Amino acid sequence: MFADRARIYVRSGKGGDGHVSFRREKYVPNGGPDGGDGGRGGDVIFVVDEGLNTLIDFRHIRKYKAEDGENGGKKNCRGKDGKDIIIKVPAGTVIKEAESGQVITDMSGDNKRVMLLKGGRGGNGNQHYATSTMQAPKYAQPGQPAQELELILELKVIADVGLVGFPNVGKSTFLSRVTNAKPKIANYHFTTLNPNLGVVDLEGTGGFVIADIPGLIEGASEGVGLGHEFLRHIERTKVIIHIVDAAGTEGRDPIQDIYAINKELEAYNPEIATRPQVIAANKIDVIYDPESKMIEAIKKEFEPKGIPVYPISAVSGEGVKELLYHVYEMVQNIGEEITVFEQEYFPERNSGYSDLPYTVIYDEEADEYVVEGPRIEKMLGYTNLESEKGFTFFQNFLKDTGILDELEALGIQEGDTVRMYGLSFDYYK
Repeated sequence: MFADRARIYVRSGKGGDGHVSFRREKYVPNGGPDGGDGGRGGDVIFVVDEGLNTLIDFRHIRKYKAEDGENGGKKNCRGKDGKDIIIKVPAGTVIKEAESGQVITDMSGDNKRVMLLKGGRGGNGNQHYATSTMQAPKYAQPGQPAQELELILELKVIADVGLVGFPNVGKSTFLSRVTNAKPKIANYHFTTLNPNLGVVDLEGTGGFVIADIPGLIEGASEGVGLGHEFLRHIERTKVIIHIVDAAGTEGRDPIQDIYAINKELEAYNPEIATRPQVIAANKIDVIYDPESKMIEAIKKEFEPKGIPVYPISAVSGEGVKELLYHVYEMVQNIGEEITVFEQEYFPERNSGYSDLPYTVIYDEEADEYVVEGPRIEKMLGYTNLESEKGFTFFQNFLKDTGILDELEALGIQEGDTVRMYGLSFDYYK
């Protein structure tokens, strides 16, 4: 079975708690605090595995949890960090937040590895809280909580060219002739239940990847039959080959079929309907009537609209090579860039820190501006500052919460240092 959609639960690791303990040795009756820090919780990481082409594994395993960090121990022993969980998905998998349906990340193109949920930071042991006035602190910091999400995974096949057309027009036969794909071929509707992928090798060219999008029916854009599951796969294709039964072997009108399929594509996603198309008028080997004007009628109808028509026979191979070279040129003219879905949902924005307090002060002794408090600590624990999007979110957070305004009110100048929980930044407008 081909699986192209799955719902799963993911959870990062909780940070280990800091430890409260005191040094107890012979001849040292009142030793100081020596509670160790908790370990960091594991991250939830998604990576592309080129060997995968379905989401079927996620039908059997639906919960994925990273390891919690260990609690701190006596004698300044730091807890062990929790292990990250690495979830492997096929290229072209779009990861969405389940409730809103918004895109978190698209595992396509150069996006091969994504840290989706950050593990909680470990809490400080009581050794960090000793002061000149409180030399025996009985307090340690708890570890940061884990993050969790319900996700929808959708596999959108990455191919340069998509084949569309009604069932039984010869798409599978065409694909088996021009590529190394081995689709199942039979004479009944909805023969193809998976998008079959194949590579077209053309002499003198780099070739291209082609996908047989399963047979559509009218109403597919409303989800009739398996419409939505099928249409999902055409969203990334650059060029559409529209295959029609020019011989009308099932008594259908090829021109009306083309309009019907294009109507479904437009209803599902208007942008898809604007993709370059070429019509493959198939089954010319069974046009027995020498007076048949169907090919000319199709050309007369669509070529003035800028859609070229190529008469072919997927069975005998007649006209196929000419069609493929034309499609190759179309793909080359469009370029290499594939459709990548933009991020719409940011897990760190939904982490529930907006009501927590924070402080902004100037430390004269260190000549630094210090920003701290539970809101800052929680935000830093949830944000991956090493990624461009994470750092952009961090900058927007400082602006939206009014922290930048407070720093400027304290007289901060360009090049001054801002410290946040051990992280130092130079301030620039």
